Amino acid sequence: MPSNVVLPNALKTPGIEHLRNKRVVLASASPRREEILREQSPIDPEIHEHPVATTTQKAVEVYQRLVEADPDDPPVLVIGADTIVFTHALPATALEMETGTRQELLEKPTSRADNLRMLLDVNGGVCEVVSGVSLVYPILTARGYAIRELDERSLVYFAENHRHVLEAYVENGEGIDRAGGFAVQGLSALLIRKIDGDYNNVMGFHGTALFKILDILVEEEDGFLTI
Repeated sequence: MPSNVVLPNALKTPGIEHLRNKRVVLASASPRREEILREQSPIDPEIHEHPVATTTQKAVEVYQRLVEADPDDPPVLVIGADTIVFTHALPATALEMETGTRQELLEKPTSRADNLRMLLDVNGGVCEVVSGVSLVYPILTARGYAIRELDERSLVYFAENHRHVLEAYVENGEGIDRAGGFAVQGLSALLIRKIDGDYNNVMGFHGTALFKILDILVEEEDGFLTI
């Protein structure tokens, strides 16, 4: 029997209770996502990473690989997650859509110069952080699996930072392997004026949304987390 992934301080909600003594997998090697799951859900999943393009592909690939490796002990839930950062918030009106600045996807910087370019672009402005979560789980009605996807958006407002401050942050190297070129839980907090939305979502995982969707799936889907 799998070890109990539900930690002792977890709330006894239907979604969390259905995870007891089940095999739950996080399809991400991000220590930040594992930390958020342990603190908010709180569960302690297995960690399996798979290098594919999208959150859903990642979760499906990990699920299929684990089922093939051990058909007698398949995961009851695989959680995939990814975070992307855009310059500027989505326009709120038709006029802004016609006249506003187009959003640019800010991936991980390719160099320190690229990191500085990203920070200069959002400096004194706002960027949008979108974290997507994909759940893959077995179903009773047919052989195979089902997928449920959700996403959460947060806005990060940067202060008007002097260029030498941004250069010092880039030189530190903290943002070089982070989407958007900054880590909100680290030194980049000194660059940020406020966050509109969930802080953990900006870190890379919206634990509250997962907590809620588990209860919804237990209520709506026959056999969810019972296989």
